[in-house]
Amino acid sequence: MSSEAYSNRFPDVDPAAADRPPLRSLLFVPGNRTDWLPKARAAGADAAILDLEDAVPGSGKLTARAQVADAIARAGATATGQAARMALFVRVNPLDGWAGADELRAIVRPGLAGIVLPKVRSVQDVELADRLLGWCEKEQRLPPGRVALVPLLETARGLREAYDIARAAPRIAYLGALTAPGGDVERAVGYRWSPGGTETVALRSRVLLEARAAGVPCPVSGLWTRVADLPGLRAFAEQNRSLGYEGMMAIHPSHVPVINEVFSPGPDELVRFARLIAAVEAAQQNGAGVVAFEGEMVDEAMARTARLALERHGANVRVAHELPPSGP
Repeated sequence: MSSEAYSNRFPDVDPAAADRPPLRSLLFVPGNRTDWLPKARAAGADAAILDLEDAVPGSGKLTARAQVADAIARAGATATGQAARMALFVRVNPLDGWAGADELRAIVRPGLAGIVLPKVRSVQDVELADRLLGWCEKEQRLPPGRVALVPLLETARGLREAYDIARAAPRIAYLGALTAPGGDVERAVGYRWSPGGTETVALRSRVLLEARAAGVPCPVSGLWTRVADLPGLRAFAEQNRSLGYEGMMAIHPSHVPVINEVFSPGPDELVRFARLIAAVEAAQQNGAGVVAFEGEMVDEAMARTARLALERHGANVRVAHELPPSGP
């Protein structure tokens, strides 16, 4: 969704909320181990998800909450504004009562990129989280809509209502289908997980289409739980990338480089995008809308896709003697 379209649909929300950065890798870090955040940065994670839900036992949740709040506050105080800084998300506990509101109040502050909301069943779950986040933003003097919301579709009902959930609040981003073995989704749907993932391709594809139709920025998928099986991870990540996802959630730092590589165009691909754009623009200057390019017929639609890829990945590529100058 463009910034203009976003502002027209949500006039009371900060337009910057439409510009959520693409995230290739979102690495879960237990909320009671914030000392592991340097490892996440060293691995190259685009984002870390500090987990206050399943990764923390009930007896330690209040202590973990304080640790997470401190980590976010420190991140907000030292932020440089550079795009390369690792974003911080928090997976909260389900918003079943006032305890959930207290948890949000404790962690929403400058330095927080978004909230990962578990066990989402319906639009009402999202609307409640959106209202609570709005109050927290106001309390912290943050622009409305600044904190992203990532609903986890872990119930059959939530998966079925993915489109309505995706449109329930303007702050929703990165929504997708997570299909880890033995987890909430497998239990809810009843599939039998396999490393090839064929049993969940249709599910992941449908949720992706719902997210795209709703205008959700940068949908992500996951998870791969076999820590040592990096070839299996790569195959699963490539399958998700082929379906149209833009990133994956991860559970181990060793998975991050593989995921980043899969969800990033390589140098040769970026250079080809630049050549394609140049070929289409040269054809347009000569009055043609379609041109033969390296054995394919390409037009403005392909050029727009190539421009988006170059823009998102910060590419500044020129091939000597191959690309014509772009201007005087």
